[in-house]
Amino acid sequence: MIKITESQYKLAQSRIEGLLPLVDDTTPLDDPKTVELMMMSDIVIEYEKEHYPIEKPTVAELIADGLKEMHLTQKQLATELGVSTTRVNDFVSGKSEPNLKIAGRICKLLNIKPAAMLML
Repeated sequence: MIKITESQYKLAQSRIEGLLPLVDDTTPLDDPKTVELMMMSDIVIEYEKEHYPIEKPTVAELIADGLKEMHLTQKQLATELGVSTTRVNDFVSGKSEPNLKIAGRICKLLNIKPAAMLML
């Protein structure tokens, strides 16, 4: 793997800005502008992976985000799970984590990929 410098990263970002107006979903993948855009994007992605890594969300963050996305309250989730609201609050606050059975049900109710919760 090649080490990408900050100046190369900035150059790639600038080039992407210039290429974006020239490439769209109908541009062939073998078009030189598309190829260059993909190459510049790869440079930016590699640099950002090393210098700006994104932390994986915690179980609590996954549940909180899922509640927001599904427009549910903790009380509504508790009712669906058959547990107390306090218990759901413990999950959302990070005081405790759900057991595997409850985690599976949370994933289903909040449309969370089970792998996301298990990979933590």
